[in-house]
Amino acid sequence: MSTAASTVLAALADQQQWQEEYYRHLHAHPELSMQETETLAEISRRLEGFGYRVQGIGGGVVGVLENGEGPTVLFRADVDGLPVQEQTGLDYASTATRQDRDGLTQPVMHACGHDVHATAALGAAALLAEARQAWSGTYIALFQPGEETAEGAAAMVADGLAEKVPTPDVCLGQHVVPAPAGLVGVRSGAALSTAISMKITVHGAGTHGSMPHQGVDPVVLASSIVMRLQTVVSRELDPDEFGVVTVGSLHAGSTANVISDRAVLRVNFRAYSPEVRAQLTEAVERIVRAECAAARSPKEPEFTSSDDFPLTHNDDAATSRVRAAFEARFGQDRVVTQPRGTASEDFSRIPDAFGAPYCYWVFGGLAEGQEPVANHSPFFAPTLQPTLSTGTEAAVTAALAWLGAQEG
Repeated sequence: MSTAASTVLAALADQQQWQEEYYRHLHAHPELSMQETETLAEISRRLEGFGYRVQGIGGGVVGVLENGEGPTVLFRADVDGLPVQEQTGLDYASTATRQDRDGLTQPVMHACGHDVHATAALGAAALLAEARQAWSGTYIALFQPGEETAEGAAAMVADGLAEKVPTPDVCLGQHVVPAPAGLVGVRSGAALSTAISMKITVHGAGTHGSMPHQGVDPVVLASSIVMRLQTVVSRELDPDEFGVVTVGSLHAGSTANVISDRAVLRVNFRAYSPEVRAQLTEAVERIVRAECAAARSPKEPEFTSSDDFPLTHNDDAATSRVRAAFEARFGQDRVVTQPRGTASEDFSRIPDAFGAPYCYWVFGGLAEGQEPVANHSPFFAPTLQPTLSTGTEAAVTAALAWLGAQEG
């Protein structure tokens, strides 16, 4: 273990109380994507108290701590919750409701662990600020909104992130997952899939349910599309490639005896390469248009894309450096090779904006004997410790693989 890491992390136990208190508060007060005003105001206040130069960028918050000559490291944490009704039974469980951008009241929960991410990142920022004698360079603590909707990183980039903060030599990020607490998982190359969602509207001709011959039934049309889409991966994609096509929603009509004039499908795509993702989306558009023609649809189908997540592809050299630092800190038995994940992240838009290499890893949040529950579940509840301490240690340790490198 490096001397820098030992020095900076010596105070980890001293800040455990405030981290746990803050985590409980944040868990109980989640906010929806791109509406995280209270969360980010408190993060800004704390960063300023630690001595960071803080600014708001694109709906997020960035704190910069300049500490002499040396590399620049950016560490990113996301902060948004999800429209999920919490069912964990925790004494600090969220009972919050918020209005979404359509004006609908939604239950809100930190069902993906972003409260863990934010708390660990604040802890790392505090530790690095308190032990500046142990390292040299510039540390950037970035707190991003809107990860769940793939909006936040793009919004920060569009607001001039790359021009408003120093250019990092490396960007780092992490995610809590349903694995044993205390473990960290690292992987070079493709680590998380690229994803995109598509809203597809197909048109029929409405009529009375007793007279189907006088209309074009969009329910039958949409059903044919759903069944045919199952062949895209099974019959068009190379078996050596990974791809997912999911029809997550199909809506048409409102009563039994009326044939509607349209149906709306919502489809999600995932792949480990942009080329495969493009192959999948192009195949779906082709099939939809062909089925519409076969059904005598009176209008062309309409396609609208959303939730566009880039591929997370870890830099080999950066990942090797992070893994070595983790093994020195945690021991080889606590560092594993992360399996490729089929979930998606918008983190890589940030390093891509700077042209910087990056490493994104995972760490566990399950207590011994705890039943695994996937992220986004209403029962998702990482055990408080050692999850928080591991996330904080990992953030500091990875950053010091660059900022503490002057030790040789």
